[in-house]
Amino acid sequence: MTQPIAKDAVERLGTFQLAGEADGLALVFSQPLSFWGGIDAETGDIIDHSHPGLGQNVAGRILVMPSGRGSSSSSSVLAEAIRRGTAPAGILLERPDPILAVGAIVAEFLYDIHMPLVVCDIAGIASGDRIAIRVGEQGEAVIHKA
Repeated sequence: MTQPIAKDAVERLGTFQLAGEADGLALVFSQPLSFWGGIDAETGDIIDHSHPGLGQNVAGRILVMPSGRGSSSSSSVLAEAIRRGTAPAGILLERPDPILAVGAIVAEFLYDIHMPLVVCDIAGIASGDRIAIRVGEQGEAVIHKA
C-alpha cells in the first residue's frame, strides 16, 4: 500500500540495483550491517553485538546505510528474511553491494517478492523519516523524504 507524499517532501534520485517500490520509516546507520550474523531472519531483529543498532528491528523499515558488510552468506539471510516478511521494505546504500543485490534478486525470482535496493546520496536522512521509493519515468529510483 502506498502512502501519500507530503507537498514539502524532499526528492532525490538514485540508481536501482533492484527496482521496486516501497514505503516506510527510515532506520539509518552510519556503519554497515551484515545480514549474516547481524540479523535474525525469523524476527528482523539486529543481533550483532558489535553493531550500534543491536536490538532494533529492520522489518518493514527503509534501511539506510553506507554499504552492506560481510559474508556472501548475507544473500541467503536477506532472501529468507524477505520470504518471511521480516526484511526491510527497501534498502538505500551509498555504494553498490552485490551480495545484498543477489539476496533481493533470489527472493524476487523464487518468491515473487520485490524489495528495492537503491544506491543514492543518503545524507540528510534520519531514523524515523518517512521514505518512499518509486520508479521514475526513465527507470531511475526516485526517493521521497517527507
